[in-house]
Amino acid sequence: MALSILPSGDDRFRLHPVAPRLAPMFCFALLTASCALASFAFACATPFAAFAVIAAAMVPQRPALLVVTGAWLVNQTIGFGVLHYPVDASTIAWGFVIGAAALLATAASSVVLGLLPQGRTPLALAITLIAAYGIYELALLAATPLLGGEGAFTAAIVTRIGLTSAVWLAGLVAICEIVRVVDPFGRNRAMSA
Repeated sequence: MALSILPSGDDRFRLHPVAPRLAPMFCFALLTASCALASFAFACATPFAAFAVIAAAMVPQRPALLVVTGAWLVNQTIGFGVLHYPVDASTIAWGFVIGAAALLATAASSVVLGLLPQGRTPLALAITLIAAYGIYELALLAATPLLGGEGAFTAAIVTRIGLTSAVWLAGLVAICEIVRVVDPFGRNRAMSA
């Protein structure tokens, strides 16, 4: 019986703000709300690499990909519906490239977290963010020969967006830890019963 309450081998790579059965919905709510805030604040610089790391740290890869897809859809809906992005082939194509890059960053985050022996420690999350951000930016850069926009890849811009992603990751981890401690969904009460 005691072994059934221990985390499984895969479970040690997860942030645990809520009970595992609630994790996909909590992750979805956290990232879509964060994406909405980031979309209004940063428009095209939404920190998808940070979102990818959080999703991969909270839920298995398939749900993580779905959660990040949901966040990307929120971003695109706000961009085209509220911020009035131009509805042209290039802007729409960039939207899809951003979505694909976010999904690649999420898949990479899942793989990196699975390879790191230290699980969900701050160091593991930082290493995972570096990998996710690198994959994300390389995917975007790969689209520039077809779609243009090479000017957005200066060292200053890439560094600023990377630092923004790091701040978002720290903030999202802090929110997860606050929710875990406050325990609004009764996770700790259910585990001790």
